[in-house]
Amino acid sequence: MSNATIDRQWTTRLRRRVEGALPPEKLLPDTQPSYVASWIYVFGVATLVALALVTLSGLVLALKGPTWWHVSNVGHFVNSTHLWSVELFFFSMVIHLWGKFFMAAWRGNRSLTWITGGVTFMASIGTAFTGYVSQTNFDSQWIATQAKDGINSTGIGAYFNVLDLGQMLMWHITLLPLAAIALTGLHVILVRKRGVVPPFADEVAA
Repeated sequence: MSNATIDRQWTTRLRRRVEGALPPEKLLPDTQPSYVASWIYVFGVATLVALALVTLSGLVLALKGPTWWHVSNVGHFVNSTHLWSVELFFFSMVIHLWGKFFMAAWRGNRSLTWITGGVTFMASIGTAFTGYVSQTNFDSQWIATQAKDGINSTGIGAYFNVLDLGQMLMWHITLLPLAAIALTGLHVILVRKRGVVPPFADEVAA
């Protein structure tokens, strides 16, 4: 096969576009700028670590079923791990978002990076809410009954029924987590592509 024919193949063109947009040295860099050592940059990574813990503990709970943790000490431990991983996830993410907001992280053609982070936060709120109403206990029943009137007032109650455990559980373990994880992956790729936003002083000095 000639080189001209190989160059016209869609796989060749796609590979070259990906390599051009995300060269290996950007996707998996050996070094980072010195300002990344600041604590404010740690919370993005802490959010990713918490997301991994949430996902792993959630997979175990999904395989065992929504009521397993009520009757098993191991299940109670896994459920508690899932809960506190979610707490760590939101704690780290909120600090990360506020830190990047005050750093104007959309500078340097990074607006899409900022937008994907914000949308991921919204998807995560929906995931957490459906998790709270899927606990199969009195706490989840109270949350669901309090939320239904507010949701019904928006007109989506017929499609998003918080009193339907099966529907909420499917939203919680399939659609919303997949959206949050996919958006997180896109966010990380954009960070790698555009680089970590520098502090204002470093940008002025450059």
